[in-house]
Amino acid sequence: MYFVYILQSNRDETYYIGQTENLKKRLEQHNLGISKYTKTKRPWKIVYIEEFKTRKNALSRERFLKKQRNRQFYEKLIKNYESLIKSD
Repeated sequence: MYFVYILQSNRDETYYIGQTENLKKRLEQHNLGISKYTKTKRPWKIVYIEEFKTRKNALSRERFLKKQRNRQFYEKLIKNYESLIKSD
């Protein structure tokens, strides 16, 4: 399985969107400062996850989300995701 995720910086509340096959390992890399872009905004927390069967589909969704460049869009997506998790 592949995952598209949105991270939020605890430092300045900015978002980062990515995709990976190993979500736990990737979050550790972001919080250890291995990723150049996310290094200065540590620590990060996962606020949104989508699961895909293929990397191709995950990459397509990641590109779509990154093109939005709209904080309100991301916040609505995250709010809906949190509602789904709470209802389970």
